[in-house]
Amino acid sequence: MRPFFMLGLATLCFAFLPVHAADSRPNIVLVIGEDMGPDTGAYGCKDAITPNMDRLAKEGALFTRAFTHTGVCAPSRSGMVTGIYPLTWGAQNMRSKVINPPHPFTEKLREAGYFVMWPGKTDFQGVSEKNLADEKKLWVNYSKQPLGKLTDKPKEPFFAYINDTVSHESQIRASDKGHAENTTALKPTDRRDPAKIELPPFYPDTPEVRREVAHYHELVTAVDYTLGRVLDWLKAHDIEKNTIVILTGDHGRGMPRYKRSPKDTGTRVPLIVRWPAQIAPGTVREDFASWIDFAPTALTLAGVPVPKEYDGHCFLPTALNPPKYAYSFRDFMDESFDKVRSVRDARYRYVRNQAPGVDEAGKVAYQEVGQTMQALRKAQAAGTLTPTQALYFNPNRAAEELYDTLTDPWEVKNIAADPANADKLKELRGACDAWLTRCGPIADMHADELVKKGIIQPRDPKYEERAKSGQANEEEAPKKNAKKKQTK
Repeated sequence: MRPFFMLGLATLCFAFLPVHAADSRPNIVLVIGEDMGPDTGAYGCKDAITPNMDRLAKEGALFTRAFTHTGVCAPSRSGMVTGIYPLTWGAQNMRSKVINPPHPFTEKLREAGYFVMWPGKTDFQGVSEKNLADEKKLWVNYSKQPLGKLTDKPKEPFFAYINDTVSHESQIRASDKGHAENTTALKPTDRRDPAKIELPPFYPDTPEVRREVAHYHELVTAVDYTLGRVLDWLKAHDIEKNTIVILTGDHGRGMPRYKRSPKDTGTRVPLIVRWPAQIAPGTVREDFASWIDFAPTALTLAGVPVPKEYDGHCFLPTALNPPKYAYSFRDFMDESFDKVRSVRDARYRYVRNQAPGVDEAGKVAYQEVGQTMQALRKAQAAGTLTPTQALYFNPNRAAEELYDTLTDPWEVKNIAADPANADKLKELRGACDAWLTRCGPIADMHADELVKKGIIQPRDPKYEERAKSGQANEEEAPKKNAKKKQTK
């Protein structure tokens, strides 16, 4: 395993917080919209109806360069809760249970006197949940549920987490009845006209695709209602002033070429933070803040020393040493194999493809049941994909890709071969090499090797079955799954 290190002096980021003065330490609320990209009004999305998220941005800070380290939930979450890149300890493959994983940062918060509330989804790739939280019951209702009785005011200081699954991939493709149930809270004026929503250039323009994209935006509005309930809960308990509210998503929207992609569409996330009297209203932050930074940031705000093995930095209320790059990867996405490493600076993205003969789409049965994916497959079979759309299915990807995200925000024009970009290519290639060296040898191991070395448990047999059958039968009832996820 690689030598542990720190990026920046995170423990100094908010050094004036007294470690033992518990009464003065801020409460922290983390609100996550599952499979939700930066598709809010504050980020300029024209299809967004997100008044609570937009209000939060007006009252706090909007981060324009916020990223997670992979475009799928479990590895993303495992890095967030441990503060260490999954590539370092073997959690890079979707739903692979690591045998000796790091501990969640919330254990240290609890030891320091924080009351931790963590209801609902965990999905941490084997990270122990035994000492994760003091309370796992729901402390505020999701937007699709009745408001119910206001829960008691928690012990302070506290760390409260809520993960709204209503925007999950499975709900985007829900039936009309299921979607109506998911969006019960929405007013008629919150509804989107599928004919008027914006489509990315890598999607065919079909009614099915438009329906799912419209569904997605309405589900983001449902998450906005959840945020509104959180804000109302804080106000009702008169604890707004000393509470940091963080709104984010675990990766890009749950649709093809977004979710599971190591590019911006899959790894760029919303990050909006309100901290009264510490962050000026209407602040716009252009420095990098990543999911790997949540653990060191929370510990620093709590006055807790940050473990030397943590990879991130403290970004609140400001960052002393903002990182120059954001990193991402892609390995097994359920049953579909790939191996991609990527580095993003303020403008350019470098992508290293290390699985010859594999296209960007992969063959993930869970994704294939969506109508947008089916429309793409239908156009692929008919030979009607545009050149931009066909890139998603190209099995002969270049070993290296370079994208100018300023002039090519969809990252569809690879400029790596242009001599004019040789210096930038060399710089980001070197940054990628240095990151992987820091992560250590586990970062380069195939899932089978990780199993053989006793780092992870054998992967779920259902993935091999899916690879053979192309079916994900147990996942094809989004309405039923939604109820289960919302109530657990």
